[in-house]
Amino acid sequence: MIDYQSIKPWLFKLEPENAHHLVESVLRLPNICQIPFNPFLESHFITNNILSQELFGRTFLNPVGLGAGFDKNATMIRGMQILGFGFTEIGTVTPKPQTGNPKPRMFRHVDEESIQNAMGFNNDGLLKVQKRLKSRYPFTTPIGINIGKNKLTSDANAIDDYTTLIKALHTLGDYLVINISSPNTPGLRDLQNEEFITKLFAEAKAITDKPILLKIAPDMSLQDAVELTTMAVASGADGIIATNTTIDYSLVKNPKTVGGLSGAVLKKKSFEIFEAIAKELYGKTTLISVGGIDSAQEAYKRIKAGASLVQIYSGLVFHGFDMIKNINTELTELIKADGYTNITQAIGADRK
Repeated sequence: MIDYQSIKPWLFKLEPENAHHLVESVLRLPNICQIPFNPFLESHFITNNILSQELFGRTFLNPVGLGAGFDKNATMIRGMQILGFGFTEIGTVTPKPQTGNPKPRMFRHVDEESIQNAMGFNNDGLLKVQKRLKSRYPFTTPIGINIGKNKLTSDANAIDDYTTLIKALHTLGDYLVINISSPNTPGLRDLQNEEFITKLFAEAKAITDKPILLKIAPDMSLQDAVELTTMAVASGADGIIATNTTIDYSLVKNPKTVGGLSGAVLKKKSFEIFEAIAKELYGKTTLISVGGIDSAQEAYKRIKAGASLVQIYSGLVFHGFDMIKNINTELTELIKADGYTNITQAIGADRK
């Protein structure tokens, strides 16, 4: 596989979305023929018993996963494993295909190592994604499925979109994620309320016993975040993913007026929300941390705060394909240095 740092200057000359499509075209190639990629898989997928754990009825060989939004259409599952990810979360998937928001809709903040995106759940829709997952699942590493409502679906009918997706996809992944926290679908974050979440999880749990998690936004007070997630778990959520992107544009020097920020600038805000939630919910549900994680040290901080798993997306843009290998290699040493023999002993260590 091509050395990322050698091509990064050329990629950064492209519009961010065009660069993404170019990278996707490479990461789809293992679906056709994996043999040329096997050396990279062998060197970059870190397998060490110290990192392995059982969750959701599956073995996670390492705790570093791909966050939703990169592989929207389930085209790069094999490619993500080759990069070293211990699990992949595809989507966000909506019932009907949609093109998303007008372009340009993705922007780099290079100095801040951050991305601003206003994609708007652009994806191929349920039927095409379902077909791809049928040809791939079950896979050797766990697959999560992130789901959302279509832009034109009213809030009153939003539950129908989510239940349609759950019925069609629950047998094709290892867990599902309710996404009501993206800032790029008008009114979506308004669904982060007790009435909607209680009703949605009641209907979802009647459909499947597959784990269903809730992903929340970072742009709420700590008290509201704790109350919302506590209520979600009481309503049947099997875990919490914190957090999605932020609309706090003060975090970058030259923000656009649309979209959500991810990457390094989200690190502090995301951890503060996660820490508040973990104080209340660690030991009561599965917690996954995402937002600004770009090193083994940051990943370990989230793990000791209570995260069973962590996710990465924007860091790949700036640090490249060796990032996952480096995090897992260094994470192994950090766990050993604290005297632990398995990651499960480190999870929530700061809470005990």
